[in-house]
Amino acid sequence: MTSRTATVTWSAANARRMARQGLTAPGRLAPAEVVGTLPAAHAQVLSAAGLSVGMRTTGVTRADVRDALWKDRTLVKTFGPRGTVHLLPMAELPMWTGALSALPTGRNPFAKDARMTPEQVEAVLAAIEEALTGAELTVDELSEAVVERAGAWAGDLVMPAFQGMWPRWRQVMHLAGHRGVLCFAPDRGRKVTYTRPGVVPLDGPEALAGLVRRYLHAYGPATPAHFAKWLAMPPGWAAELFAGTAARGEIEQVTYEGGPAWVVAGDTGFSAEPVRGVRLLPYFDAFLIASQPREKLFPGAAYTRALAGGQAGNFPVLLVDGTAAGVWHQRRSGRRIAVTVEPLAPLTAGRLRELEAEVARVGEVLEGNAELTVGEVTVGAHA
Repeated sequence: MTSRTATVTWSAANARRMARQGLTAPGRLAPAEVVGTLPAAHAQVLSAAGLSVGMRTTGVTRADVRDALWKDRTLVKTFGPRGTVHLLPMAELPMWTGALSALPTGRNPFAKDARMTPEQVEAVLAAIEEALTGAELTVDELSEAVVERAGAWAGDLVMPAFQGMWPRWRQVMHLAGHRGVLCFAPDRGRKVTYTRPGVVPLDGPEALAGLVRRYLHAYGPATPAHFAKWLAMPPGWAAELFAGTAARGEIEQVTYEGGPAWVVAGDTGFSAEPVRGVRLLPYFDAFLIASQPREKLFPGAAYTRALAGGQAGNFPVLLVDGTAAGVWHQRRSGRRIAVTVEPLAPLTAGRLRELEAEVARVGEVLEGNAELTVGEVTVGAHA
């Protein structure tokens, strides 16, 4: 069967995605290896990222994920897809920074008097790079350093923030992460700090092609529109990127859900065995956000209950046989972790035993004692 005639079902695609991410049978992988299979772990809520990693492997706790970040430096916390905070494998940061810094820029969302010229953007990025080289600075310390190097205009309070106004230069923080001149460092008490990761981004076209392959390995078959949604980029741009990558023979086309989609060249093997089992995935889990079509992963009532206006990640999700079948929530008090799971349909005795084992794994990853309650989850969607 050739790539031009291969037909892939949702069931087969979903089974391969889950297997590759350790959601079918968790293996013994290091945290950075796990993150590489995703190929990025959303880390706006770092505890959720730790749970995403730990639930995909065995013997890994949240402490191991922190060690990978702050001691071993095999993971890096920085601004990733969609400009949001992610964990990325440090070994793959040259590809990520090369690809993210090559993404097209959209309409400037800031008010006219708050915007920066291209020359000012480059001046701020150079100031950030210089200030963070060999240093770990809080945002206030970094702000002082940027203003000192770039000029007083960089400190103008022109950006609306949560409880006031931010200085002008902060509108390019995510771009600094994409350029590879800024990433997160260990917290200093309650204060976030930043440093420079010290990587050289790959050439843009090479990096973007690499990112397409990494995405398709994790979530293929997929369309350019799926890839564009994952990155929050224009579909037309993604279509051109896929066309160029295909022309070089790096990806190939299959039929998926009745239409054309893409996989990495030669990566057309899919198991006929459907997914079986119960899994708990936390807030913003990569699998929930990136798997498409979303209505297949969230069938029926799950689309309303486990999504927030069609947006994935805002609820922790119960998976049963590979599809969303409920929501859950955990509340910690000391070492006790109260886990409430709300299935959308009654669970059999066998499924309840699987759920109890999965809750126990949550406790192991979070280094506590998890207790299961099956009932209504009253906590709303995460913002």
